[in-house]
Amino acid sequence: MNEAHVRVATDHDGPVGALVTLDLPDDSPMLGLPWIITFGPLGDDDEWEPVVCGPYERPHALALAEAVVAEEQLMAVVEPLLPALTPEEIRGEIAAAQIAAEDEAARVDEADLYGDFEDVIDEELELAAERQPEPEPVTPPSRDEVRAGLARIAALLTTKGD
Repeated sequence: MNEAHVRVATDHDGPVGALVTLDLPDDSPMLGLPWIITFGPLGDDDEWEPVVCGPYERPHALALAEAVVAEEQLMAVVEPLLPALTPEEIRGEIAAAQIAAEDEAARVDEADLYGDFEDVIDEELELAAERQPEPEPVTPPSRDEVRAGLARIAALLTTKGD
């Protein structure tokens, strides 16, 4: 199962948001799919409808999301857009997601056998963050770069299934 990866922008002292995306291996076929960004409130205090942007190529989606959350207290979720062509393909993706969720629930239940998983997860995330070098801010793509990416995505989507 792919895990979510959370990056919190920290290039200044003001309020910042969080970016969540899948942590994928370099050879994952999902990297070549179109990606969307869903922006929403970071906390429970704000209530407004999320804003969905895209599709983009993954590097563009990550850079745009990071640029926004670096300056605002927002949650940005960057995820692949699956170009399913039939109800059967959609059902297959739903079934795969359900199986992955069941597997994750089983892993959490197993962790409970050895103690409270929630008590140690924050400590593990903090230790992992300390070991990783501070990420450099990513420069968001230009309008022309995003348009070129959209053209590549359109070509990808119109040739799927051929």
